[in-house]
Amino acid sequence: MATMAQFVPTEVALDFDVPQREAAFFYGLFLRGHSAEQLRRDIEVPPAVLAKWHREAEREPELRDIFTRMVEYRRHVLAIFDLLTTPGGTSVTKCGRFAD
Repeated sequence: MATMAQFVPTEVALDFDVPQREAAFFYGLFLRGHSAEQLRRDIEVPPAVLAKWHREAEREPELRDIFTRMVEYRRHVLAIFDLLTTPGGTSVTKCGRFAD
């Protein structure tokens, strides 16, 4: 597993910088009738996976930063999704910033 980071394509690494894109994907599914609660479960990192990643990071400490970044990314995606699906929530402007 230590060589995992070597095989992450550049475009995947850059996707971690744009959680809005993934949140928009899930929002599109929501608009097509998928349950918001099910989509939230799909976005969240399940506790069993978190525990597995924690064990992996203990065995291979160089993976800790990757796992931390993935969890932070998924939480950011979930926060954006929640803003988009909350009635009376915050709107998103064209430049991707949040406006009241």
